[in-house]
Amino acid sequence: MITILGPTASGKTALSAHIAYMLDGEVISADSRQVYRGMSIGTGKDLSEYTVNGKTIHHHLIDIADPGYEYNIFEYQRDFLNTYNDITSRGKLPVLCGGSGMYLESVLRKYRLKKTEPSPETHEALSQKTDEELKNMLLSLKTPHNTTDLLDRNRMIRAILISMTPDEKAGTTVFPEQMPSLIFGIHWERHLLRERITNRLQTRLKHGMIEEVRELLNQGLTADKIKFYGLEYRYIMLYLEQQMDYNEMFNRLNIAIHQFAKRQMTWFRKMEKSGLTIHWIPGDFDMDEKIRKVNAIINSKKNK
Repeated sequence: MITILGPTASGKTALSAHIAYMLDGEVISADSRQVYRGMSIGTGKDLSEYTVNGKTIHHHLIDIADPGYEYNIFEYQRDFLNTYNDITSRGKLPVLCGGSGMYLESVLRKYRLKKTEPSPETHEALSQKTDEELKNMLLSLKTPHNTTDLLDRNRMIRAILISMTPDEKAGTTVFPEQMPSLIFGIHWERHLLRERITNRLQTRLKHGMIEEVRELLNQGLTADKIKFYGLEYRYIMLYLEQQMDYNEMFNRLNIAIHQFAKRQMTWFRKMEKSGLTIHWIPGDFDMDEKIRKVNAIINSKKNK
């Protein structure tokens, strides 16, 4: 498997599609929000980039869940493994692409996650607790994988139930014993990445990101549920609720995405420190240069 990772707006999708084209592969998304239908602009699906030299590259785990559903990392592992097995069984190369650190690590490190089977009584007992009680309980049981575990009541309850599941009753995803991956990361100088993020945000707002959020409201999603799906949806929802004007929304959202990109890079550096080797490709290389760099590293590994 080839893995392409990087912060938001780094150009992961385009590079992954080109590598899949070159090596007869198919792309598996590792993005926690691109799983949702009807949320294309705000999640940056950039589906046009899966067409390379007139050929559409097969891509997977995008648009597989309805907005409002809380897709989770256990389901991602299961769906990834099914997709991985399908691609390899057809003699194709899986190309994992994404920026969601936990999704990436859950498959690269083959995390053994537990699938909860809660009793109705346990669920009811947790439902009677206050948000503060649930938060304290969750923190006493584990370190949450994601800070959003602490922001949504239903998500806190689910995280507690997973942590309370006895190991002997826990379902786990079983990965192949051998599932090697060569990992590439796209690295930009910070000022260049900030410029790309700002330009992309302007483009997405111009091309209907606010209208996308309005359509989610028309479909019946609540404002709180929409805010749950990430920075773009949270700030646009605040704008639609008239809690801030357009300029304030843009400026605060822009800053928040810059901060998010920085956190992503921190996560990737921690992945390196814990033993995963990431081959970094300069983001300002043109596509041909990136492909040559990737090819050179692949060939050097083959020769060894």
